Amino acid sequence: MTLRLFRSGAQRASGRSGGLRVQVLAATMLAVAGLSVVPSAASAATMKVVIVVGPVESMTSTYISDATALARQARSYGAAVTEIYSPRATWSRVRSAAQGANLFIYLGHGNGWPSPYAPFRSTSKDGLGLNATSGNGNSNTKYYGEYYLIHYIRLAPNAVVILNHLCYSAGNSESWQPNPTKSVARQRIDNYGAGFLRTNARVVFAEARNTAGYILYSLFRTNRTMRQIFWSSSRATHSYAFSFTSSRTSGMTAISDPYAPSRYYRSVIGKLDMSAATWR
Repeated sequence: MTLRLFRSGAQRASGRSGGLRVQVLAATMLAVAGLSVVPSAASAATMKVVIVVGPVESMTSTYISDATALARQARSYGAAVTEIYSPRATWSRVRSAAQGANLFIYLGHGNGWPSPYAPFRSTSKDGLGLNATSGNGNSNTKYYGEYYLIHYIRLAPNAVVILNHLCYSAGNSESWQPNPTKSVARQRIDNYGAGFLRTNARVVFAEARNTAGYILYSLFRTNRTMRQIFWSSSRATHSYAFSFTSSRTSGMTAISDPYAPSRYYRSVIGKLDMSAATWR
């Protein structure tokens, strides 16, 4: 349950004032635009990032390449990064490493709901596809669903989760399956976020096709809200976008940004007014 990939980027801005009027104007502009207030190296160093790549057969090396690029980016901001990659991405290793993470990134197979693979089981749906056993190749997949997330993983307060290249996570289908209806896409986004939002995470980004580097940039180098971060992607379209209130997780809001009708590859769900400064 995996997808092909594309790329994206980011920006930065800063300013200085010489008088009260200019200071007020600059402060207003920063508040409105959510532009950069670069954190100190010391504060960035307190951020724990965990990046996991599950087994995805022949695509595993490509996913690992994307993951190592994200790891380099996070380290360039001063974060402490742990990388766990197939064929050694077992549940025991991931569970141990994920505790207290400020940012949890998963690349791999997605097993969401609704799907053609009934019935719904919380033990296997809407979670992680990991190695069933360690060191035995990139095809030995076992799914650990939202049940395992809810009961065994505790991220840091206000943590952010990024789901990258997963089927179902942004509402999308597997590449050989029919495109979903809007109703089905909504359910998939809501369901895939639900387990992660019960691990202390406050926001779950899903980028099914694009890279996630723009999210890291904004988290570490701006004071944008999560909503502003989502719309800062170079792949944002707005043309068919919609938002909805979560029915699975009280108080949470979701946004989907299809690039065309029935093409659901970007979403975010959670406390979208939370700022990057609050996350840090």
